[in-house]
Amino acid sequence: MSSPSSTKPDPSAAAPLTGDSGTAAPAGKVKLPPVVWLLGAITFIMGTSEFVVSGLLPEISGALGVSVSSAGTLITAFAVGMMIGAPVMSIATRRLPRRSALVAALLVFAAGHVVSALSSSLGLALVGRVAAALGNGTFWAVGAVVATAAAGPAASTRATGVMVGGITLANIVGVPLGTAAGQLSGWQAPFWMLAALAVAAAVVVARRLPADTTRTDTSLRAETAALKHPRLWLVYLAIALIQAGIMGAYSYVAPLLTERAHLASAVVPLAMLGFGIGALAGTTVGGRLGDRRPYTTLIPATAVTAAILGAITLWATNSVVAVVLVVLLGAAGFANNPIVVGEVVRIAGAGRSLPMALATSAFQVGIATGSWLGGIALTSSLGLKGPSLTGFAFALAALLPLGLLAASHRNAESARS
Repeated sequence: MSSPSSTKPDPSAAAPLTGDSGTAAPAGKVKLPPVVWLLGAITFIMGTSEFVVSGLLPEISGALGVSVSSAGTLITAFAVGMMIGAPVMSIATRRLPRRSALVAALLVFAAGHVVSALSSSLGLALVGRVAAALGNGTFWAVGAVVATAAAGPAASTRATGVMVGGITLANIVGVPLGTAAGQLSGWQAPFWMLAALAVAAAVVVARRLPADTTRTDTSLRAETAALKHPRLWLVYLAIALIQAGIMGAYSYVAPLLTERAHLASAVVPLAMLGFGIGALAGTTVGGRLGDRRPYTTLIPATAVTAAILGAITLWATNSVVAVVLVVLLGAAGFANNPIVVGEVVRIAGAGRSLPMALATSAFQVGIATGSWLGGIALTSSLGLKGPSLTGFAFALAALLPLGLLAASHRNAESARS
Protein backbone atom coordinates (compact mmCIF):
# COMPACT_ATOMS: atom_id res chain seq x y z
CA MET A 1 0.00 0.00 0.00
CA SER A 2 1.10 3.55 -0.55
CA SER A 3 2.20 5.77 2.26
CA PRO A 4 1.49 9.44 2.86
CA SER A 5 5.08 10.39 2.41
CA SER A 6 8.48 8.84 2.04
CA THR A 7 9.11 9.10 5.76
CA LYS A 8 5.77 8.49 7.47
CA PRO A 9 3.89 5.19 7.28
CA ASP A 10 0.30 5.22 6.15
CA PRO A 11 -1.92 4.87 9.25
CA SER A 12 -4.71 3.22 7.30
CA ALA A 13 -2.33 0.52 6.14
CA ALA A 14 -0.71 -0.02 9.50
CA ALA A 15 -2.94 -2.92 10.48
CA PRO A 16 -3.69 -5.00 7.41
CA LEU A 17 -6.60 -7.35 7.46
CA THR A 18 -5.32 -10.86 8.02
CA GLY A 19 -6.61 -14.33 7.48
CA ASP A 20 -6.53 -17.22 9.91
CA SER A 21 -2.89 -17.87 9.19
CA GLY A 22 -1.90 -14.34 10.14
CA THR A 23 -0.93 -13.37 6.60
CA ALA A 24 -2.56 -10.52 4.78
CA ALA A 25 -5.79 -11.56 3.14
CA PRO A 26 -6.09 -10.84 -0.56
CA ALA A 27 -8.50 -7.97 -1.17
CA GLY A 28 -10.62 -10.00 -3.55
CA LYS A 29 -11.28 -12.62 -0.83
CA VAL A 30 -12.33 -10.17 1.89
CA LYS A 31 -16.11 -10.18 2.26
CA LEU A 32 -17.52 -6.67 2.25
CA PRO A 33 -19.85 -5.88 5.18
CA PRO A 34 -23.54 -5.09 4.50
CA VAL A 35 -23.08 -1.40 5.32
CA VAL A 36 -20.90 -1.00 2.21
CA TRP A 37 -23.68 -2.34 -0.02
CA LEU A 38 -26.22 -0.12 1.76
CA LEU A 39 -24.11 2.97 1.07
CA GLY A 40 -23.62 1.83 -2.53
CA ALA A 41 -27.39 1.65 -2.94
CA ILE A 42 -27.74 5.19 -1.61
CA THR A 43 -25.16 6.49 -4.08
CA PHE A 44 -27.50 5.16 -6.77
CA ILE A 45 -30.07 7.69 -5.52
CA MET A 46 -27.46 10.44 -5.42
CA GLY A 47 -26.17 9.70 -8.91
CA THR A 48 -29.68 9.65 -10.37
CA SER A 49 -30.33 13.09 -8.88
CA GLU A 50 -27.14 14.61 -10.29
CA PHE A 51 -27.71 13.54 -13.89
CA VAL A 52 -31.49 13.23 -14.36
CA VAL A 53 -31.93 16.98 -14.95
CA SER A 54 -30.03 16.79 -18.25
CA GLY A 55 -32.77 14.58 -19.70
CA LEU A 56 -35.57 16.91 -18.56
CA LEU A 57 -34.27 20.32 -19.64
CA PRO A 58 -36.99 20.91 -22.28
CA GLU A 59 -39.75 20.07 -19.79
CA ILE A 60 -38.23 22.19 -17.03
CA SER A 61 -37.63 25.18 -19.30
CA GLY A 62 -41.23 25.05 -20.53
CA ALA A 63 -42.70 24.74 -17.05
CA LEU A 64 -40.60 27.52 -15.53
CA GLY A 65 -40.80 29.80 -18.57
CA VAL A 66 -37.05 30.03 -19.18
CA SER A 67 -34.73 29.04 -22.00
CA VAL A 68 -33.16 25.59 -22.13
CA SER A 69 -29.74 27.12 -21.48
CA SER A 70 -31.11 28.89 -18.39
CA ALA A 71 -32.65 25.64 -17.18
CA GLY A 72 -29.20 24.11 -17.63
CA THR A 73 -27.97 26.25 -14.74
CA LEU A 74 -29.68 23.67 -12.50
CA ILE A 75 -26.90 21.29 -13.53
CA THR A 76 -24.23 23.91 -12.91
CA ALA A 77 -25.72 24.81 -9.52
CA PHE A 78 -25.57 21.19 -8.42
CA ALA A 79 -21.92 20.85 -9.50
CA VAL A 80 -20.93 24.09 -7.74
CA GLY A 81 -22.86 23.04 -4.64
CA MET A 82 -20.94 19.76 -4.58
CA MET A 83 -17.62 21.45 -5.31
CA ILE A 84 -17.88 23.98 -2.50
CA GLY A 85 -20.35 22.32 -0.19
CA ALA A 86 -18.59 18.98 0.30
CA PRO A 87 -15.57 20.36 2.21
CA VAL A 88 -17.63 23.04 4.00
CA MET A 89 -20.22 20.53 5.22
CA SER A 90 -17.47 18.07 6.13
CA ILE A 91 -16.09 20.64 8.57
CA ALA A 92 -19.54 21.66 9.81
CA THR A 93 -20.54 18.07 10.66
CA ARG A 94 -17.20 16.84 12.00
CA ARG A 95 -18.43 16.70 15.62
CA LEU A 96 -21.49 14.67 14.72
CA PRO A 97 -21.48 10.87 14.95
CA ARG A 98 -21.20 9.51 11.46
CA ARG A 99 -24.63 7.90 11.60
CA SER A 100 -26.20 11.23 12.55
CA ALA A 101 -24.26 13.03 9.83
CA LEU A 102 -25.44 10.56 7.19
CA VAL A 103 -29.07 10.81 8.31
CA ALA A 104 -28.86 14.62 8.29
CA ALA A 105 -27.29 14.59 4.82
CA LEU A 106 -30.09 12.43 3.44
CA LEU A 107 -32.78 14.62 4.97
CA VAL A 108 -31.19 17.79 3.55
CA PHE A 109 -30.94 16.02 0.19
CA ALA A 110 -34.64 15.11 0.37
CA ALA A 111 -35.63 18.64 1.40
CA GLY A 112 -33.76 20.08 -1.58
CA HIS A 113 -35.77 17.90 -3.94
CA VAL A 114 -39.03 18.91 -2.29
CA VAL A 115 -38.13 22.59 -2.71
CA SER A 116 -37.28 22.04 -6.38
CA ALA A 117 -40.47 20.07 -7.03
CA LEU A 118 -42.60 22.85 -5.50
CA SER A 119 -40.80 25.59 -7.44
CA SER A 120 -42.64 27.85 -9.83
CA SER A 121 -39.53 29.91 -10.59
CA LEU A 122 -35.99 29.10 -11.63
CA GLY A 123 -34.54 30.90 -8.60
CA LEU A 124 -36.33 28.67 -6.11
CA ALA A 125 -35.47 25.58 -8.11
CA LEU A 126 -31.80 26.61 -7.94
CA VAL A 127 -32.04 26.89 -4.16
CA GLY A 128 -33.39 23.36 -4.05
CA ARG A 129 -30.60 22.03 -6.25
CA VAL A 130 -27.90 23.66 -4.13
CA ALA A 131 -29.47 22.17 -0.97
CA ALA A 132 -29.56 18.73 -2.61
CA ALA A 133 -25.91 19.13 -3.62
CA LEU A 134 -24.94 20.00 -0.04
CA GLY A 135 -26.65 16.83 1.16
CA ASN A 136 -24.97 14.81 -1.57
CA GLY A 137 -21.54 16.24 -0.79
CA THR A 138 -21.94 15.58 2.93
CA PHE A 139 -23.06 12.03 2.27
CA TRP A 140 -20.03 11.34 0.09
CA ALA A 141 -17.56 12.90 2.54
CA VAL A 142 -18.87 10.84 5.45
CA GLY A 143 -20.16 7.75 3.62
CA ALA A 144 -16.88 6.99 1.87
CA VAL A 145 -15.08 7.13 5.22
CA VAL A 146 -17.66 4.79 6.79
CA ALA A 147 -17.47 2.34 3.87
CA THR A 148 -13.67 2.16 3.77
CA ALA A 149 -13.40 1.89 7.56
CA ALA A 150 -15.96 -0.92 7.62
CA ALA A 151 -14.21 -2.80 4.80
CA GLY A 152 -10.75 -2.46 6.35
CA PRO A 153 -7.48 -1.49 4.63
CA ALA A 154 -7.30 -4.73 2.61
CA ALA A 155 -10.57 -3.96 0.80
CA SER A 156 -10.94 -0.17 1.03
CA THR A 157 -10.63 0.38 -2.71
CA ARG A 158 -13.16 -2.37 -3.42
CA ALA A 159 -15.56 -0.72 -0.97
CA THR A 160 -15.08 2.58 -2.77
CA GLY A 161 -15.73 0.73 -6.03
CA VAL A 162 -19.12 -0.36 -4.72
CA MET A 163 -20.04 3.26 -3.94
CA VAL A 164 -18.80 4.53 -7.31
CA GLY A 165 -20.65 1.62 -8.90
CA GLY A 166 -23.88 3.00 -7.46
CA ILE A 167 -23.40 6.18 -9.48
CA THR A 168 -22.53 4.18 -12.58
CA LEU A 169 -25.65 2.07 -12.16
CA ALA A 170 -27.65 5.28 -11.78
CA ASN A 171 -26.53 6.30 -15.27
CA ILE A 172 -27.62 2.92 -16.66
CA VAL A 173 -30.97 2.55 -14.86
CA GLY A 174 -31.87 5.52 -12.64
CA VAL A 175 -31.41 8.38 -15.09
CA PRO A 176 -33.36 6.77 -17.98
CA LEU A 177 -36.20 5.78 -15.62
CA GLY A 178 -36.23 9.22 -14.00
CA THR A 179 -36.26 10.90 -17.39
CA ALA A 180 -39.14 8.72 -18.56
CA ALA A 181 -41.10 9.44 -15.38
CA GLY A 182 -40.54 13.18 -15.83
CA GLN A 183 -41.67 13.09 -19.43
CA LEU A 184 -44.82 11.09 -18.62
CA SER A 185 -45.89 12.64 -15.30
CA GLY A 186 -44.28 16.07 -15.26
CA TRP A 187 -40.70 17.08 -14.53
CA GLN A 188 -41.39 17.15 -10.77
CA ALA A 189 -42.11 13.39 -10.64
CA PRO A 190 -38.49 12.18 -10.33
CA PHE A 191 -37.82 14.90 -7.72
CA TRP A 192 -40.66 13.59 -5.54
CA MET A 193 -39.46 10.01 -6.06
CA LEU A 194 -35.89 10.87 -5.10
CA ALA A 195 -37.07 12.76 -2.01
CA ALA A 196 -39.11 9.75 -0.87
CA LEU A 197 -36.22 7.36 -1.51
CA ALA A 198 -33.84 9.60 0.45
CA VAL A 199 -36.18 9.68 3.46
CA ALA A 200 -36.53 5.88 3.31
CA ALA A 201 -32.74 5.57 3.11
CA ALA A 202 -32.37 7.84 6.16
CA VAL A 203 -34.64 5.51 8.13
CA VAL A 204 -32.62 2.46 7.07
CA VAL A 205 -29.31 4.15 7.97
CA ALA A 206 -30.68 5.18 11.38
CA ARG A 207 -31.67 1.58 12.07
CA ARG A 208 -28.86 -0.37 10.45
CA LEU A 209 -25.70 1.64 10.92
CA PRO A 210 -24.01 0.82 14.24
CA ALA A 211 -24.58 3.44 16.93
CA ASP A 212 -20.86 3.48 17.79
CA THR A 213 -19.91 4.71 14.29
CA THR A 214 -18.43 7.98 15.59
CA ARG A 215 -15.57 10.15 14.50
CA THR A 216 -12.17 8.77 15.46
CA ASP A 217 -10.83 12.32 15.70
CA THR A 218 -13.10 15.37 15.65
CA SER A 219 -10.26 17.89 15.74
CA LEU A 220 -10.29 20.40 12.90
CA ARG A 221 -6.51 20.59 13.30
CA ALA A 222 -6.25 16.85 12.65
CA GLU A 223 -8.48 17.13 9.58
CA THR A 224 -6.47 19.98 8.08
CA ALA A 225 -3.15 18.41 9.06
CA ALA A 226 -3.99 15.49 6.79
CA LEU A 227 -4.02 17.95 3.88
CA LYS A 228 -0.32 18.77 4.31
CA HIS A 229 0.81 15.67 2.42
CA PRO A 230 1.99 16.76 -1.06
CA ARG A 231 1.02 13.33 -2.45
CA LEU A 232 -2.61 14.01 -1.54
CA TRP A 233 -2.72 17.08 -3.78
CA LEU A 234 -1.16 15.09 -6.60
CA VAL A 235 -4.04 12.63 -6.24
CA TYR A 236 -6.55 15.51 -6.37
CA LEU A 237 -4.86 16.82 -9.51
CA ALA A 238 -4.97 13.37 -11.09
CA ILE A 239 -8.67 13.02 -10.23
CA ALA A 240 -9.52 16.36 -11.85
CA LEU A 241 -7.47 15.68 -14.99
CA ILE A 242 -8.86 12.17 -15.49
CA GLN A 243 -12.45 13.37 -15.08
CA ALA A 244 -11.85 16.31 -17.40
CA GLY A 245 -10.51 13.88 -19.99
CA ILE A 246 -13.56 11.63 -19.84
CA MET A 247 -16.19 14.35 -19.61
CA GLY A 248 -14.50 16.63 -22.13
CA ALA A 249 -15.46 14.04 -24.74
CA TYR A 250 -18.50 12.32 -23.26
CA SER A 251 -20.43 15.54 -22.60
CA TYR A 252 -20.76 15.85 -26.39
CA VAL A 253 -21.20 12.19 -27.25
CA ALA A 254 -24.58 12.81 -28.95
CA PRO A 255 -23.26 15.10 -31.73
CA LEU A 256 -20.22 12.84 -32.06
CA LEU A 257 -22.41 9.82 -32.78
CA THR A 258 -25.08 11.48 -34.89
CA GLU A 259 -23.14 14.06 -36.90
CA ARG A 260 -19.69 12.51 -37.18
CA ALA A 261 -20.43 8.77 -37.03
CA HIS A 262 -23.82 9.17 -38.78
CA LEU A 263 -25.65 7.09 -36.18
CA ALA A 264 -29.44 7.41 -36.01
CA SER A 265 -30.48 9.58 -33.05
CA ALA A 266 -32.81 6.83 -31.80
CA VAL A 267 -29.78 4.58 -31.22
CA VAL A 268 -27.80 7.14 -29.21
CA PRO A 269 -29.41 6.11 -25.87
CA LEU A 270 -28.30 2.52 -26.52
CA ALA A 271 -24.74 3.71 -27.11
CA MET A 272 -24.93 5.65 -23.84
CA LEU A 273 -26.21 2.50 -22.15
CA GLY A 274 -23.15 0.73 -23.49
CA PHE A 275 -20.96 3.45 -22.00
CA GLY A 276 -22.67 2.91 -18.64
CA ILE A 277 -22.20 -0.86 -18.78
CA GLY A 278 -18.55 -0.37 -19.68
CA ALA A 279 -18.17 2.09 -16.79
CA LEU A 280 -19.73 -0.41 -14.36
CA ALA A 281 -17.35 -3.13 -15.54
CA GLY A 282 -14.38 -0.78 -15.26
CA THR A 283 -15.37 0.32 -11.77
CA THR A 284 -15.66 -3.30 -10.64
CA VAL A 285 -12.31 -4.34 -12.08
CA GLY A 286 -10.56 -1.21 -10.83
CA GLY A 287 -11.97 -1.71 -7.35
CA ARG A 288 -10.66 -5.27 -7.21
CA LEU A 289 -7.19 -4.60 -8.61
CA GLY A 290 -6.57 -1.24 -6.98
CA ASP A 291 -6.13 -2.50 -3.41
CA ARG A 292 -3.19 -4.72 -4.42
CA ARG A 293 -1.67 -2.79 -7.35
CA PRO A 294 -2.89 0.81 -7.29
CA TYR A 295 -0.41 2.43 -9.66
CA THR A 296 0.23 -0.56 -11.90
CA THR A 297 -3.53 -0.38 -12.52
CA LEU A 298 -3.99 3.41 -12.58
CA ILE A 299 -1.26 4.33 -15.04
CA PRO A 300 -2.13 1.74 -17.73
CA ALA A 301 -5.86 2.52 -17.36
CA THR A 302 -5.20 6.23 -17.83
CA ALA A 303 -2.88 5.59 -20.76
CA VAL A 304 -5.55 3.41 -22.38
CA THR A 305 -8.13 6.16 -21.75
CA ALA A 306 -5.89 8.66 -23.54
CA ALA A 307 -5.37 6.21 -26.40
CA ILE A 308 -9.13 5.69 -26.78
CA LEU A 309 -9.74 9.43 -26.84
CA GLY A 310 -7.06 9.77 -29.50
CA ALA A 311 -8.71 6.98 -31.49
CA ILE A 312 -12.09 8.74 -31.22
CA THR A 313 -10.50 11.90 -32.58
CA LEU A 314 -8.99 10.07 -35.56
CA TRP A 315 -11.35 7.23 -36.43
CA ALA A 316 -14.85 7.73 -34.98
CA THR A 317 -16.39 8.30 -38.39
CA ASN A 318 -17.89 4.81 -38.60
CA SER A 319 -20.94 4.11 -36.43
CA VAL A 320 -19.75 0.69 -35.20
CA VAL A 321 -16.23 1.91 -34.45
CA ALA A 322 -17.56 4.99 -32.66
CA VAL A 323 -19.90 2.98 -30.43
CA VAL A 324 -17.17 0.46 -29.54
CA LEU A 325 -14.80 3.28 -28.63
CA VAL A 326 -17.44 4.98 -26.45
CA VAL A 327 -18.04 1.73 -24.55
CA LEU A 328 -14.29 1.22 -24.09
CA LEU A 329 -13.96 4.81 -22.86
CA GLY A 330 -16.44 4.06 -20.08
CA ALA A 331 -14.58 0.90 -19.09
CA ALA A 332 -11.05 2.35 -19.10
CA GLY A 333 -11.94 5.77 -17.69
CA PHE A 334 -14.05 4.57 -14.79
CA ALA A 335 -11.56 1.90 -13.74
CA ASN A 336 -9.57 4.77 -12.21
CA ASN A 337 -12.28 6.18 -9.94
CA PRO A 338 -12.30 3.72 -7.02
CA ILE A 339 -8.51 3.57 -7.03
CA VAL A 340 -7.89 7.32 -6.77
CA VAL A 341 -10.48 7.61 -4.00
CA GLY A 342 -8.81 4.68 -2.22
CA GLU A 343 -5.49 6.50 -2.47
CA VAL A 344 -7.02 9.52 -0.72
CA VAL A 345 -7.96 7.24 2.19
CA ARG A 346 -4.49 5.68 2.32
CA ILE A 347 -2.59 8.94 2.18
CA ALA A 348 -4.80 11.04 4.47
CA GLY A 349 -5.48 8.20 6.89
CA ALA A 350 -8.65 6.40 7.84
CA GLY A 351 -11.51 8.41 9.30
CA ARG A 352 -10.70 11.75 7.63
CA SER A 353 -13.80 13.27 6.06
CA LEU A 354 -12.30 16.60 4.90
CA PRO A 355 -9.75 14.99 2.54
CA MET A 356 -12.55 12.80 1.19
CA ALA A 357 -14.76 15.86 0.70
CA LEU A 358 -12.01 17.57 -1.29
CA ALA A 359 -11.78 14.45 -3.46
CA THR A 360 -15.47 14.95 -4.26
CA SER A 361 -14.69 18.56 -5.15
CA ALA A 362 -11.82 17.42 -7.40
CA PHE A 363 -14.23 15.19 -9.33
CA GLN A 364 -16.62 18.09 -9.81
CA VAL A 365 -13.81 20.44 -10.90
CA GLY A 366 -12.79 17.91 -13.53
CA ILE A 367 -16.35 17.39 -14.77
CA ALA A 368 -17.04 21.12 -15.00
CA THR A 369 -13.69 21.97 -16.62
CA GLY A 370 -13.82 19.15 -19.15
CA SER A 371 -17.39 19.92 -20.18
CA TRP A 372 -16.66 23.64 -20.48
CA LEU A 373 -13.46 23.36 -22.53
CA GLY A 374 -14.93 20.53 -24.60
CA GLY A 375 -17.80 22.84 -25.54
CA ILE A 376 -15.38 25.60 -26.52
CA ALA A 377 -13.42 23.13 -28.67
CA LEU A 378 -16.64 21.97 -30.32
CA THR A 379 -17.42 25.50 -31.51
CA SER A 380 -13.84 26.10 -32.66
CA SER A 381 -12.30 25.19 -36.01
CA LEU A 382 -11.72 21.68 -34.63
CA GLY A 383 -15.45 21.03 -34.79
CA LEU A 384 -16.61 17.54 -33.82
CA LYS A 385 -13.02 16.42 -33.19
CA GLY A 386 -12.59 19.13 -30.56
CA PRO A 387 -14.16 17.52 -27.48
CA SER A 388 -12.30 14.21 -27.82
CA LEU A 389 -9.03 16.00 -28.58
CA THR A 390 -9.55 18.11 -25.45
CA GLY A 391 -10.18 14.94 -23.46
CA PHE A 392 -7.05 13.34 -24.93
CA ALA A 393 -4.94 16.29 -23.74
CA PHE A 394 -6.36 16.09 -20.22
CA ALA A 395 -5.90 12.31 -19.97
CA LEU A 396 -2.33 12.59 -21.22
CA ALA A 397 -1.63 15.32 -18.64
CA ALA A 398 -2.96 13.06 -15.87
CA LEU A 399 -0.05 10.68 -16.45
CA LEU A 400 2.37 13.25 -14.97
CA PRO A 401 0.95 13.37 -11.41
CA LEU A 402 0.31 9.62 -11.55
CA GLY A 403 3.94 9.01 -12.52
CA LEU A 404 5.15 11.16 -9.62
CA LEU A 405 2.83 9.30 -7.25
CA ALA A 406 4.05 5.92 -8.50
CA ALA A 407 7.69 6.94 -8.01
CA SER A 408 6.93 8.16 -4.48
CA HIS A 409 5.10 4.93 -3.76
CA ARG A 410 8.05 2.84 -4.92
CA ASN A 411 10.49 4.86 -2.82
CA ALA A 412 8.31 4.46 0.27
CA GLU A 413 8.04 0.70 -0.32
CA SER A 414 11.81 0.45 -0.72
CA ALA A 415 12.38 2.41 2.49
CA ARG A 416 10.14 0.03 4.45
CA SER A 417 11.69 -3.13 3.01
